[in-house]
Amino acid sequence: MSQSIAPIVEVTCYHCGADCEDTVIVHDDKPFCCEGCKLVYELLQENELCSYYDFTKNPGVSPDKNYYKGKYAYLDLPEVHQRIIQFTDGRQTHVNWYLPQMHCSSCVYLLENLHRLQEGVFSAVVNFPEKRVRIIIDEEKIKLSQLAELLTYIGYEPYISLQDVESDQSPKTNRTRLYKIGIAGFAFGNVMMMSFPDYFGLGDTLADRNLQVMFSIFSVVLALPVFFYAASDFFVSAWKAIRKHYLNIDAPIALAILVTFVRSLYEIGTQTGVGYLDSMTGIVFFMLLGRYFQEKTYSVISFDRDYKSYFPVAVTKLGESKKEKEESADPNHHSPATDRQILVTDLQAGDRILIRNKELIPADARLVSERAMIDYSFVSGESEPVEKTRNELIYAGGRQVGGAIELEITKRVSQSYLTQLWNNDSFTQQNHKQQHDLVDRINRYFTWALLVLGLGGLSFWALSGDLPRGINAITTILIVACPCALLLSDTFTNGNILGMFGKHKFYLKNAKVIESLSEIDTVVFDKTGTLTLPDAGHIQFIGTPLTRLQQRIVRTMCEQSSHPLSRLIAKSLVMVPKETALTDFQEVEGKGIMSYLGNHCTIKLGSAAFVGLKDVPTIASNSHSRVYFSFDGQQLGYYEIHSQYRENLSDTLQALKLKNYQTFLLSGDKPTDTDVLGTLFGDTTHLHFNQKPEDKLAFIQQLQQKGRKVLMVGDGLNDAGALVQSNVGIAVSDNVNNFSPACDGILEGSHLSFLPQYVRLAKAGRRIVVQSFIISVVYNIIGLSFALTGTLAPVIAAILMPASSISIVLYTTLASRIATARTL
Repeated sequence: MSQSIAPIVEVTCYHCGADCEDTVIVHDDKPFCCEGCKLVYELLQENELCSYYDFTKNPGVSPDKNYYKGKYAYLDLPEVHQRIIQFTDGRQTHVNWYLPQMHCSSCVYLLENLHRLQEGVFSAVVNFPEKRVRIIIDEEKIKLSQLAELLTYIGYEPYISLQDVESDQSPKTNRTRLYKIGIAGFAFGNVMMMSFPDYFGLGDTLADRNLQVMFSIFSVVLALPVFFYAASDFFVSAWKAIRKHYLNIDAPIALAILVTFVRSLYEIGTQTGVGYLDSMTGIVFFMLLGRYFQEKTYSVISFDRDYKSYFPVAVTKLGESKKEKEESADPNHHSPATDRQILVTDLQAGDRILIRNKELIPADARLVSERAMIDYSFVSGESEPVEKTRNELIYAGGRQVGGAIELEITKRVSQSYLTQLWNNDSFTQQNHKQQHDLVDRINRYFTWALLVLGLGGLSFWALSGDLPRGINAITTILIVACPCALLLSDTFTNGNILGMFGKHKFYLKNAKVIESLSEIDTVVFDKTGTLTLPDAGHIQFIGTPLTRLQQRIVRTMCEQSSHPLSRLIAKSLVMVPKETALTDFQEVEGKGIMSYLGNHCTIKLGSAAFVGLKDVPTIASNSHSRVYFSFDGQQLGYYEIHSQYRENLSDTLQALKLKNYQTFLLSGDKPTDTDVLGTLFGDTTHLHFNQKPEDKLAFIQQLQQKGRKVLMVGDGLNDAGALVQSNVGIAVSDNVNNFSPACDGILEGSHLSFLPQYVRLAKAGRRIVVQSFIISVVYNIIGLSFALTGTLAPVIAAILMPASSISIVLYTTLASRIATARTL
């Protein structure tokens, strides 16, 4: 379609509705006020989404009378900018804004294609239920103020409030659903009251008939706002689906409302009957009430999960917080004895924490150490570390690469942000964790079958000479056989199972993992930090006695490392002061850690090969681990560590074997405790040592190629690849900041012995879903048998539909609690 510039005329923009002041840009025979509005229209048009303009006249209403150039300039002020953004690394800036103007799927498409409207926008991801959009931009090409202006210009002015940002408040609740329920309920009650004469067969006298006509007129007046406003969600949802060439579960409900309303108007208008406006208003009222109940119940489950299944991630808090020091008698006082592990959710602004190599930074913080290298790949996808210097701000979600650093918390931990990281698309495992879209399968077949059955009932009674009965049959069929109960069974069962897991210290990423967990037949364990206790064991140094300086060096280096063996050695040297002269810490995963004393003295701590030993004598007993130490190129000896295994480990492995699960051990350490572990695992061929991270991943792949469904249990440090590759990856946490977005769940180390019970509960959850499906199908068969006869009143069908949903919720809740009580 050609494009032209027309003279000034009094026209309004087809997209935003603003007056075209200087020129009118004509495209596709439609006027636009600017290239921006035309570009938005073209974007929607090329994807056949111009139904966007059907729901609201000029839905792209952008700059209103209160808008002015420079309205959002304050967003570029440093003190405001820092509070508004979620993250920046100098290359990418993330914001998460509330856009209350979102109203349909076309809005979602338009917002997620912002990068096509403006250079400098990397991506935008919409959270439609919360009407939020997470946008990633390059601030060298587009400022925050320009982004806000762009959104406002295309009709989605962001709601930005510094008070909301500071108090971490959510946008106000949308009360539209409550208003619609109130209107429908008011109309339903009054229409039923005015229908009492008909229920009791009154109306023989002329006065009664006149009163009946008046009541019928009043009923129509009351039904109009119900049909055109309260029931609008059903029609809009059904129409959107039809425009996309499929039928959703709202289609039969909308059709039932339409048939009942039109039939009632016809009977009242022709005075051949009193209609079914009581049924129509009742259908809308009970459907809205049922959905409100479902949403509230599901939101309770979601909130319960967000609140209780916080990541069991702890961090080392250093002594007293800044605030505590200011309040103490001696502001310079610092006692290392007060250093302790605390949950990240307990961190407060001003607290000082220690972050070791590869540990997650749980909250925005100021760097106290001289220098840090931060890997923001979990946040931005960029794997190249970013260098930070003292007093610079470091954002939550980054990982320190190198030695330990000290940080001062500037903002409390946002669990929702950690959840966002955990569900980052970069870690979505689409290749081998296929999810079944139950809703789509049911929509695809159930709705069509329902329509065919309803039309069949209508045709049968119409051919039998009883058309009113046929209309009654199709109306009640469309209402009573709604598949909502089928869909609820899976949602609420999984929601309850997630809650039960959370109460027993097992936190799954989402409900989809439950199905995968119920299908596993092979369990692979990491050893150090997973089967062994990370903070318990017997340690002794064998070799040339270490000087006081060397002991200080060992303690300092071990505290830089997040490896369980390093933490054990550091714990054994807790009374030895730290050595502050060490520089340039470097940790190599699965090998060891090195640093420098001065400009020439290289110090290494780790495996024999890492420190330069080639011929290491074989240990006859294979009963302990060794961590070697070299000082300035000289191998001085090694720390011999006798690990302590977790309580009830033997019972845990035995329970898995009794259920015919294959169990394997993958360890990055050299062969140790082979006699003990061989007995526990039943076969020494299932023990694999000296495994690098890439070796663990390859082993998981080999098992999957043999058709095995693999559960990987690791500590989340060196096992990220294996956790991703496995069908279900579980990270074990023991008061250490080893959160990994690569895993599907986090398990507190003290509850590892419950692993067999967790798998049994996942299987029980699948059985509950099947059972509730059967109950739903039986309910639909019974309801349809009555509806096909044409004797079931539409209002009764409208009551039965939400009642069935409530019964499914109650059954799944009760059954899941019983299953939990029997299993855990």
